Amino acid sequence: MIDLPARFPYAFAKSQGVMLLAVKGGQAQLMVREEASLEALAEAKRMVAVPTTIAMATSAEYDRRLAEIYSAATETAASVADDIGGDLDLSQLLQDLPKTEDLLDEQNDAPIIRMINVILTQAVKAKASDIHIEPFEQTSVVRFRQDGTLRNVISPRRALHAAMVSRIKIMANLDIAERRMPQDGRITIRIAGRPIDIRVSSVPTNHGERVVLRLLDKDPEQLNLGALGMDLPVRERVDRLVHQPHGIVLVTGPTGSGKTTTLYAAIGRLNSQALNIMTVEDPVEYELAGIGQIQVNPRTDLTFSKALRAILRQDPDVIMIGEIRDIETAQIAVQASLTGHLVLATLHTNDSVSAVTRLVDMGIEPFLLASSLSGVLAQRLVRRLCSTCREAYPSGPRERELFPEWDMPKVLYRPSGCIECGQTGYSGRAGIFEVFELDPSIRALIHDGAAEQVIREKAVAGQLHTLRADARRWVASGETSLEEVLRVIRG
Repeated sequence: MIDLPARFPYAFAKSQGVMLLAVKGGQAQLMVREEASLEALAEAKRMVAVPTTIAMATSAEYDRRLAEIYSAATETAASVADDIGGDLDLSQLLQDLPKTEDLLDEQNDAPIIRMINVILTQAVKAKASDIHIEPFEQTSVVRFRQDGTLRNVISPRRALHAAMVSRIKIMANLDIAERRMPQDGRITIRIAGRPIDIRVSSVPTNHGERVVLRLLDKDPEQLNLGALGMDLPVRERVDRLVHQPHGIVLVTGPTGSGKTTTLYAAIGRLNSQALNIMTVEDPVEYELAGIGQIQVNPRTDLTFSKALRAILRQDPDVIMIGEIRDIETAQIAVQASLTGHLVLATLHTNDSVSAVTRLVDMGIEPFLLASSLSGVLAQRLVRRLCSTCREAYPSGPRERELFPEWDMPKVLYRPSGCIECGQTGYSGRAGIFEVFELDPSIRALIHDGAAEQVIREKAVAGQLHTLRADARRWVASGETSLEEVLRVIRG
């Protein structure tokens, strides 16, 4: 079988509407877009030079298969790094991004440019959230963050590091001559027609500049509460909270737990045509149609609090705050909720109930919090077990001791490791959630300054379905392991 990306050039397959799927038994299998010309088909047959079979496809189906096949590039960053000789033509780095902004359209022989393009393509294919390019004394290391954990991808020669960093800075419109100060930038690219936003951060270290790229996939399908792993009862409770006319709804969890994605998904369930929805973010991660989004800019002194004050003069119905970081932002959020606005925000706390303590510690008066806070959603992301290599084993006393409140499943699963999952035993992630809704009894406790433990006990006795309890459904279905739940929840 012919190597997929080597079959036809991507530009030809995209523009002419003919691509080669496979060669089997001396016959070539072609997929042809409905609008493709006879001349394009004839040229494709000439290129393969063997008998062909043809499968017609709609434009949508053709584009889907095109992206699927050509994004699975077999050229790896490691192979490109090995091909780079000792002499580098650094002037090649100054080339701009291709006008098409699709990396697969770019036919560039400059080795560093090709290497960076392949790294980006590999990261998107692997569904990595971050790319780390780190210098050390003897080598440089490129790592991907996949499913919340870092793994090494390549270790190029130390001599290549500065050229790699310079190319990324050029793509992000950063100053390549400035190597002593941190810089932040942004890259917008397409890979096989798929739009990707990349946030770039560079910082100087004692061995050179360290660069981290955050990949933001603009796929609208992931901005869906069901796709995040919420079961129906949790979605109904979140829906109830975000459809209230006023109040504060918080999403809490550690960095990288998907809080912002959840907020975007919740906003997506509101009618942006009937409501004036505005956001204050740092940075704006996803662009949402019909919604006014403001990015915080410290250089111009546009802080969260200043942006919020300006938003309140824009007749908003719903306000989303990227993160409540200080007392000033928290006070404005409370005032906005008390004056008839729905405020959605993220907060860094360990669980849902501790959000109350956090806001009181920041300086919010308990009686104001009791009146303004509607509910808190806490969340974590657990890694899914690889369906190819997971191992089943019977549960025993140890497992029941770890989770005494569970009706422990008789059969549990644990990771093993195979080629499909990169020997990690896991592939993909799913969310676990707890929704803390305030009822009159909880509001009374908050108003009276009750201790966090007292509030938590009252909430659990009511409707609070904890993170530990929600994790059971993933363990019982064999989607994740007990060890992974313990790693994420930490007691």
